[in-house]
Amino acid sequence: MYDSAPMTNNLLQTEFCGIPMASPIVLLSGCVGFGEEYTRVEGFSNADVGAVVLKGTTGAARAGNAPHRVYETPEGMLNAIGLQNPGVGKVVNDILPGLDFLETRFFANVSGSTIDEYERVTEQFDDSDIDAIEINISCPNVKEGGVQFGNDPEMSARVVAACRAKTSKPIITKLSPNQTDIQENARLCIEAGTDGFAAINTLMGMAIDSETRTPVIGNVRGGLSGPAIKPVALLKVQQVYEVAKPHNIPIIGQGGITTAKDAIEFLIAGASAVGIGTALFYDPLVCKKINQGIQDYLTRHKMDNISALIGSLIL
Repeated sequence: MYDSAPMTNNLLQTEFCGIPMASPIVLLSGCVGFGEEYTRVEGFSNADVGAVVLKGTTGAARAGNAPHRVYETPEGMLNAIGLQNPGVGKVVNDILPGLDFLETRFFANVSGSTIDEYERVTEQFDDSDIDAIEINISCPNVKEGGVQFGNDPEMSARVVAACRAKTSKPIITKLSPNQTDIQENARLCIEAGTDGFAAINTLMGMAIDSETRTPVIGNVRGGLSGPAIKPVALLKVQQVYEVAKPHNIPIIGQGGITTAKDAIEFLIAGASAVGIGTALFYDPLVCKKINQGIQDYLTRHKMDNISALIGSLIL
């Protein structure tokens, strides 16, 4: 089904949902546009990573939220972009043909306000060259759709089942940390047909301008990312792994990864791949450093490949 992964160090080669990848690194949705943004940075190549998740895509074009949309916080960042995108038709017809699918893998990110919209967008991506489809049921920076779906396990499963009926491509369900029981959500999504998970999406947060006594973010609330959420993300990955492991469901572990040490911790907790997002904004070449650090760790511990590290936490 897939060509071989782009050439890289054999220690880093892995697969996710049956998709061969040159590295366990996945560039996260919303952080790299539609796959081309960081290719303009000198010294960066998409070949350095295993996969790129495209910007969240809806049925019709969206203008996104009113400013301010991004705000730096201690050890993190709030964002409330609001799913600004040109709509699935333009993405499939105009953007995907310009991507180099021999360089890396590309995953779509499907978002919607209704189950019907999720179905329509998924169906259009199914008839494209995209390698996998990530379902964003947990977006905290839009006023409808994502939060309700992602925080209700039964609703999450309904979205997964609806999308499953519209595609034969691997489905990756992006799980919300803003819910009571992430394990129950994962269980129901597995029953509904998900092939993988991305854990976690951003935490819900806000910032206040004390002088004006008004919210800094135009949407009032936004998604908190960056190193501040790493301990929460690690725990959620480990919890989801307990549910996913018996079913051989892989996880993209994400949330505050900025170093090779961070990435290795997520792999040990049960992630099969690691997502890099906020770190790219202040170090566009961080992926090369993380790749090298993982290689060095595997060599030092006499491990032949990434799989020897996945879920190796000793309790």
